[in-house]
Formats: sequence, structure tokens, C-alpha cells
Amino acid sequence: MAEVTIEQIKELREKTGAGVNDCKKALEETQGNIEKAIDYLREKGIASAAKKSIRTAKEGIIYSYIHSNEKLGVLLELNCETDFVARTEDFKELAKDIAMQIAAMNPSYIKREDIPQEVIEKEKEIYKAQLKDTKKPDNVLEKIINGKLEKYYSEVCLLEQAFIKDDKKNVDSVIKEKISKLGENIVVKRFVRFVVGEK
Repeated sequence: MAEVTIEQIKELREKTGAGVNDCKKALEETQGNIEKAIDYLREKGIASAAKKSIRTAKEGIIYSYIHSNEKLGVLLELNCETDFVARTEDFKELAKDIAMQIAAMNPSYIKREDIPQEVIEKEKEIYKAQLKDTKKPDNVLEKIINGKLEKYYSEVCLLEQAFIKDDKKNVDSVIKEKISKLGENIVVKRFVRFVVGEK
């Protein structure tokens, strides 16, 4: 194992907010490579977040966001496990980021499982019609259609959208990072987006 310096641990802590021991272990596991250590910590954080995702989230907040022109607004219910976490600045900041994401990107659903089957079938029919003159074999067409569906999910499902503050992440990974930091399950329960003049 590579010898890890205090400076490396300090740098990794500043970049990730992780504890000293976690940073030391990550650097040891990655032979002192900071970028790989960040990935290592994120993977471990997401792994622990996955364990927490089965716990019930019945506390939380209703967060309201009104855009500066006062013609667009979002109401969001974001849940966690305890009132203590619901009152933290970290949790409120996450609620604000998600509400701003909804305002900017106008998702139709929270996750792909929320999309009615008939909507998915209609999308597939549209893709088939677009591709009918391509003369490609069925197995190739199926791959193209599945690729188009994945793109569709990333546009209409909040959790799969690229995060507006960092498009290298999606909203789901941002939530999982916060779960890892706060130690509680966090769930987007529901949202509504209002635009003046729209039904």
C-alpha cells in the first residue's frame, strides 16, 4: 500500500466532505490517486445510500420555489426519516436544488416506473414509425428503439435528468450523495409545476 500523506487526506476531505479515516482508506486503496479516491468514496457512499433506501421516509418538508419573474413556481414534497434531518440546511438546500431542477427542466414523472405503460407503448410506436424506411434488421431496430427510450426517460423522469448544476451527475446520484452525507433515506414524494397561463 502507498504511504498516504496528511496533505492528501486534507485535499480529499476538502473535495468530498468525507471523514479522515474514510479519506485515508480511500487513498490507500487507490495508491494515493485523488481522482480515483473521490470515485471510491462516491461508490462507497452510494452503496451505503442503497442500504438506506429501504427505510421509511415519513418526515420532510414542502418546499416552494418561485422563479424571479413570478410566472413559474414549483411545490415539492421531499421526505426523509426524521424531523431533525428535515430541518437541516443540507436537506433544505437539496429541496431547493430539486425544485429549481423541476422549474428549469419540466419533468413529467419522478421515476421511469411512474410512466403509464400506454405512454411507453405510444413512444415505441412513434420510434418505429420514424425508423420504418431504414431497412434495418429487427434486432438492430430494437436496440435503436431501446436507446431512444433511455433518452426519453432521461428527459421526462426527474431522477434520471442531468443535474442542472453539474451535468456529469443525474438527480438520483445527487440525492444518493445527500443520503450518504445525512445518513437517512431521502425520497422525492411528489411535485407540481405551475406556469402562468398554462393548464
